[in-house]
Amino acid sequence: QVQLVESGGGLVQAGGSLRISCAASGRTFNSYGMGWFRQAPGKEREFVAGISPSGRITSHANSVKGRFTISRDNAKNAVYLQMNSLKPEDTAVYYCAADPRGRAQIATMLSSYDYWGQGTQVTVSS
Repeated sequence: QVQLVESGGGLVQAGGSLRISCAASGRTFNSYGMGWFRQAPGKEREFVAGISPSGRITSHANSVKGRFTISRDNAKNAVYLQMNSLKPEDTAVYYCAADPRGRAQIATMLSSYDYWGQGTQVTVSS
């Protein structure tokens, strides 16, 4: 069982930056693939970025590629999402998720992730 707690969300102006964090419980964090998803009002939850258990492999959605960067610190049981050049369309609740299966490739489907945090709100004003 893994518990995930996101933090660091808030209000930022367009063009600004924000880093959100996810703290994980459990001794097997370094065997889990991790992902960030987001859900805007009236829209489905979508994949934003994912990272392999070792941190060597990452994947980012086309909509955030070049602006967002996922990273992890296995010593701290934490995963991060650095968000730069934010746009109003990035406004959403951002969720951290854990995939316990140790896949060779980054999972982008919601159903691949067994554990979810409660989310943190990110609002980008124009």
